[in-house]
Amino acid sequence: MNLFRFKRDSATPQKPKSKAREWRDAVVFAIAAATLIRWSAVEAYTIPTPSMEHTLLVGDYLFVSRLHYGPITPQTPLQIPLTHQKVLGLKSYSDLIQLPTYRFPGFSSVQRNDVVVFHVPHEQQLPADMRTHLIKRCIAVAGDTLEIRNGQVWLNRQPGPVAGQLQNTYFMEVETPDDAVRQALRSQGVVDYDEPDGIPRASTNPATGKPGFFISCPASVAEYFRQQPYVKALTVPKFQTDLFPDVADFHNSGAASAVPHHWQLDTYGPLPVPKKGQTIALTPANAAIYYKIVAQYEHNTGITWKDGMIQQNGRPLTRYTIKQNYYFMMGDNRHNSEDSRFWGFVPEDHIVGKAVFVWLSIDPNADFLHKIRWDRLFQPIS
Repeated sequence: MNLFRFKRDSATPQKPKSKAREWRDAVVFAIAAATLIRWSAVEAYTIPTPSMEHTLLVGDYLFVSRLHYGPITPQTPLQIPLTHQKVLGLKSYSDLIQLPTYRFPGFSSVQRNDVVVFHVPHEQQLPADMRTHLIKRCIAVAGDTLEIRNGQVWLNRQPGPVAGQLQNTYFMEVETPDDAVRQALRSQGVVDYDEPDGIPRASTNPATGKPGFFISCPASVAEYFRQQPYVKALTVPKFQTDLFPDVADFHNSGAASAVPHHWQLDTYGPLPVPKKGQTIALTPANAAIYYKIVAQYEHNTGITWKDGMIQQNGRPLTRYTIKQNYYFMMGDNRHNSEDSRFWGFVPEDHIVGKAVFVWLSIDPNADFLHKIRWDRLFQPIS
């Protein structure tokens, strides 16, 4: 009798799910699936700054493939905002659980001229996968020797291949900076995103005191303006700033090269890009190039900087073997991009993925009827 009752009860159909439970299960599944896809396959990004113009425009929305270079496992599975740290008793992000990272195989490696998304290298207060994402073009890969001569990239003593729609900054001197000139700037696609209407504001050249406009544009647009009768001169301003490796540790310490190079944005290098397995003889002349690699990216202990040399446990380090590949990144807007010229190499374990195409583009300076840049939708990125 008891056996019969057991069998009968076990065959009783389960109570159907309520609508609320069905919705909850569907939402949980959708979130889990979206998280898995975002981590392992593709992720959407937007372009907030003009550092990649004209290849990528402010307001472009991109799909970035993690499959190209291989998805990387999260370093911090539990990501907690800074505002919640005190509540949980965390003094810093170093108190979070941090796991070793592993990159799954991809179907390609980072190539020269790839447009790459990566974790910004100089936010050392955060784990790598919680840092700001940047997007730049890979100019040189591990093992290359990079040089910039008068704005032209050279790789391994040969002119480097040019990809994308590069642009530079010029001062365009004009007799009268009136509305007609502004209209010409607009018609040629010259934009200043700091201005409410997007049109560059009239200024003066600090070197000459002459009136005109600071503009950023491709070489073809610069050539157009050179031929216009109202343009008196079109010159590249002189940019003077301290760059890597003279600044050995961007934003993080006072480490500086003992032998300054005085490189500038358009005259830079030659600089070797470190490659996995390469053994470096460290001297005061080159130690600043490798300081962040030894001290930060490759997780060595007891590393300090003293008297222009890397020290480990209080003794000068004279030889070092590189543990992973590195890359040199630059923005296509060459005079308006904070990139490897400022903060140095991008480690391989900071690489997120390859930008593959623009799926939407919204012009922040256009009126409502012209907000969407229809000609950029679903355009591949090269």
